[in-house]
Amino acid sequence: MYYFRLIESLLQSQASKNKIKVVLGPRQTGKSTLLKHLLPPSGKWINLQEGSVRTQYEARPHVFSEQLQGYEKKKKAQQTVIVDEIQKVPALLDEVQYLFDQSPKEYDFYLTGSSARKLRSHSANLLPGRSHVFHLSPLTLWETEENATSTILTTPVQTRHKKFPKSGITQKLLFGSLPGIYLEKPESQKLSLRGYVELYLEEEIRREGVIKDIGPFHRFLELAALESGNIMNLTKLSNESGIAITTIRHYYQVLIDTFMGYWIDSYITQDRKRLLTTPRFYMFDLGVRNAAAKLPLNEDLITLHGGHLIEHWVGLELIHRTKLLGPEYQTYFWKTKSGAEVDFVLKTPKEVIPIEVKWTDKPNLQDGRHLRTFMEHEKKAQRGYIVCRVPEIRKLDTHIWAIPWNCL
Repeated sequence: MYYFRLIESLLQSQASKNKIKVVLGPRQTGKSTLLKHLLPPSGKWINLQEGSVRTQYEARPHVFSEQLQGYEKKKKAQQTVIVDEIQKVPALLDEVQYLFDQSPKEYDFYLTGSSARKLRSHSANLLPGRSHVFHLSPLTLWETEENATSTILTTPVQTRHKKFPKSGITQKLLFGSLPGIYLEKPESQKLSLRGYVELYLEEEIRREGVIKDIGPFHRFLELAALESGNIMNLTKLSNESGIAITTIRHYYQVLIDTFMGYWIDSYITQDRKRLLTTPRFYMFDLGVRNAAAKLPLNEDLITLHGGHLIEHWVGLELIHRTKLLGPEYQTYFWKTKSGAEVDFVLKTPKEVIPIEVKWTDKPNLQDGRHLRTFMEHEKKAQRGYIVCRVPEIRKLDTHIWAIPWNCL
């Protein structure tokens, strides 16, 4: 069964017609499933994960162009071509660019990739001017609720396809939102998440030669997962792991390049001197984060760390939505040297929205005191929210609301 993904409407929009569509994202976010759904019967699918196919193009990249130019197609019909995991043979980017430049309207190219490192090092920044780049993330609430409604950020997308089944907050906090794993039973999810971490280390790290010694990186990955959602502290990580700070910086860049995580910057208000500006790092999926940190995937984890987990989940939900909506939307956090802190700041083309996250189901104005402080510093902020486990939306003050986590 095919389940709807929001990115589908973006890929097929008029704005991206006659452009090369590059779909980037970590493994198992559903890139291949999505594009197989979009591939017409007359289209061509090239899977570079198949050894024989990959070896052929590695040895003779020009064969790619020769095959497509000789491929039978209906007269005047645009030929859809999907190249899966193109970072495995980055030389094919030159062939795609050649064919596109020769005849922009003859080919409808879709390229997928799970690592930006090789793509950046080989091609001139992913075919600038010729391509539109999209990021496929784990599932958002928009994709798991038949009648999803959002108080803070909405998108009116209609679809004929079935959405992923609903899940409770426990499922999301323990096992995350990777599409394939999301549909499994809990015991299977535990094994799949642990296997995902090992596969990442084996496929993306060892085989691509990103890291020479996998042992220190393995230790770093566990610590980085434990620290995910916190303000980065390189000295602390170095002391706990025995790894040099310069090496840790490199390791973090590897996580970014393979789409395993994101940086969130501090939101800058006018009074810059009083702000903490060190960024936060978030692993891209909460289930993968828990498995990489070697945490117990059961409800004991929620009992002990429910507050941190739900804050982490809200952060990822905001990041993934803003990636879908475009660069005019950004997710930040805000913290002053005096201790005032807002978990997330959502910047849109029209306004700035501060958001606090609490585990409580009985929120009060004290929980939102830093929202008030932020709005005093930022004139563009006219409303603030406390995301929590309250059963229904509550207005706590003139400009502050408490909302259920599934109405985010």
